[in-house]
Amino acid sequence: MLCDAIDDLIATVESKNWRTKEDIFKDRPEADQVHSDGFYFFDIQVHRTLILIEVGTPGEATIVWAGNHQEYENIFKNNKTTIKKWLAKKGWI
Repeated sequence: MLCDAIDDLIATVESKNWRTKEDIFKDRPEADQVHSDGFYFFDIQVHRTLILIEVGTPGEATIVWAGNHQEYENIFKNNKTTIKKWLAKKGWI
């Protein structure tokens, strides 16, 4: 089931050619923009899995981080400032 949910997310990313955050929210209302450079968390709620994706040019995306909700809370503290610091430390921004 988790693999199917991830496959569905990947298929959506590949097929939609998102150009704006509104496009993303229309197709994936659970998305949370965590940085203005195009970084979004997608919550696969049934599985409590979160995937941090950088959405670049239309049709391209990079998975930056994936884990369960507990790992998310431990690393990112439910805080966009902490997410920004993590992205900078890892060289993403």
